[in-house]
Amino acid sequence: MNDINGKTILIVDDEPDIREVLTISLEDMGYRTVEAENAATAFDLFQKEHPQIVVTDIKMPGGDGIGLLRKIKHENTETEVIMITGHGDMNLAIRSLKYEATDFITKPINVDALEIALRRARDKIAMRRQLQDYTRSLEQIVREKTELQDHLASLGLMIGSVSHGMKGLLTGLDGGLYLVSSGLKKKDFKRVEEGCQAAQETVQRIRKMVMDILYYAKERKLKRAPVRIADFAEDLVRVIQPRIDGCGIRLACHFEGITGTMHVDADYLQAALVNILENAVDACLKDHRMPTHQVDFSITDPGDDIVFCIADDGIGMDRDICNRIFSLFFSTKGRRGTGLGLFIANRVIGQHGGKITVASKPGEGSLFRVRIPKHQVEIHPESAMPTVENNQNAVKESGPSSSA
Repeated sequence: MNDINGKTILIVDDEPDIREVLTISLEDMGYRTVEAENAATAFDLFQKEHPQIVVTDIKMPGGDGIGLLRKIKHENTETEVIMITGHGDMNLAIRSLKYEATDFITKPINVDALEIALRRARDKIAMRRQLQDYTRSLEQIVREKTELQDHLASLGLMIGSVSHGMKGLLTGLDGGLYLVSSGLKKKDFKRVEEGCQAAQETVQRIRKMVMDILYYAKERKLKRAPVRIADFAEDLVRVIQPRIDGCGIRLACHFEGITGTMHVDADYLQAALVNILENAVDACLKDHRMPTHQVDFSITDPGDDIVFCIADDGIGMDRDICNRIFSLFFSTKGRRGTGLGLFIANRVIGQHGGKITVASKPGEGSLFRVRIPKHQVEIHPESAMPTVENNQNAVKESGPSSSA
C-alpha cells in the first residue's frame, strides 16, 4: 500500500522494548506503525508498505541502519529517515546525515525530541508536495501557453493563406463583373453571360472558402441523428453535381442495395465528403492527357460500418503529397486553395470515430476510402490518423466496384 498522507511509520530496531515504546508514542500522536527487528526485514516491509517516514536504529545485528538508509534512499529519495543512536555513536549519526538522513535522536528516546524530528520530516514532505503541485501547475501553464502560441501561429498562417486566396478570387470576381458591364454597354449578351458565369463560379469558391474557415475556427460537438443512408447519398450527389457539370467529368454512382440508417451529424459529414469529392474533381481537371475523366462514388455496407469510396482517374499523387494532404494549410492548388478542405474532412471523420485510407500514384488516379461507424463509438486519438498507400495495385484492388 502507498502511504499517501505520510501517516505510516516504519520502526526498525532489534530491541522489542524500544519498538514497543516507539509504537505506543507514535500511535498516541496519530500515526500508524509497522515494525521490523532487522535491516533485511525492514527493507522488505518498506517495499511492501511504502512509508514516507522510517525511524531506524543505527546499530543492529545482521546489517546496520546506515546500510538500510542508503538502500531506502536508492529506492525512493523522497523517504524521510530518522536515525536512532546511542551516545557513543555520534560519528555514525553525523555520517548518516551525509547520506541524507532527515535527523537523528539519541537513546534513551525523548518523546519531545522524537516529535520535533517527525515534525521536521512532515514539513519536508509537505514542502515537497507543494513544490510538486506548483511544478505541475507551471507545466500546465506552459502547455496552455504553447497551445495558444501554436493556435495564434496557425491563425496567422490561415489569415495569410486566406488573404492570398481571397485576393485571387476578388480579382476573378472583378473580371466577371467587367465582362457583364462591358457586355451591357455593347449589348453583347454573350459576353454578359460569360461574365455572369465567371462571377457565379467565383462566388461559389468564396462561399466554400468561408465555410472551410468556419469549420476550422470552431469545432462544435456533433449533432448526431438517425439518417437514411440512401437519402444522404442522394443529397451528397445533388450538392456536388453542379461542380462537375460542364467540366468533361462523369460522376458514376454505385449505391445499389444500400438501405438502413446511420447515426451521424449529416451536415458535418456531408461537408467532409464534399471536400474529398471536390479534391477528386480538381485532380481530374489538372490531368490534360484525356479529354474526359470519371469520378466513381460508391457506398457499401459491410456490417457495423458504412464505407464511402471516391476514386478518380486524374493526375494522382506521389507518396510525399499523400503524406501531407491532410496537413493544415497544405495545398497543391496554388492561389485557388486554402489548405483547409482535407484537413477539415479528416477532423470531421475522426470526430465520428471513422478513418480515411488513401491510395494513389502519379498519373494513375487516387482512391479515398472513408469508413464511418453506423453508431456512436468510443473515439481513440489514433482513429483520426489517415492511412496512406502508394501503389497502383492498391488503387485497382480497392476500387469502388470491388468489395469494401
